[in-house]
Amino acid sequence: MRREYFELTVDNVDPDAGGNHDKPLVRIAFHGPDGLLTNRLTGPDGELLAADETDVAFRLRDALEDGPDAEGVVAVTNRVTGDFVLELNEEADDVRRFIRAAREYGRAAADDEEGRYRVEITVDGEELVTYDKRTFLVYDPDGNLLRGESLIPSGVEL
Repeated sequence: MRREYFELTVDNVDPDAGGNHDKPLVRIAFHGPDGLLTNRLTGPDGELLAADETDVAFRLRDALEDGPDAEGVVAVTNRVTGDFVLELNEEADDVRRFIRAAREYGRAAADDEEGRYRVEITVDGEELVTYDKRTFLVYDPDGNLLRGESLIPSGVEL
């Protein structure tokens, strides 16, 4: 599936005027062939994958030391099969800013079980799935997990 089929936007990455944090939201819009994304998001039972059946990650293509021009790939994967559901290019600074906002929201939220951020995936403007997520893993260009850059809830062992 082509990365050009996707457009990513984010909301709620900055605190409001009172210094409060709303749940960060990432919207992924798909504009590709009919049924392609829906098929990838459908499990063996014929139902769309649930939040706990997916993972969200960011793999750097450039080292973070390369500064504001570092880029990488945001991916949503099927947790059971490991298959990529979707991938799209994104700047590392934007992803890091989003993860910081999700951390801040998690610190302020009364219930971490509801998720630290929300992912909405749409197909041609129609909502397909919405996931409340707690984890967002970041990997270096060699595939090594960057724990300090990742969003990992306390008590979770990887």
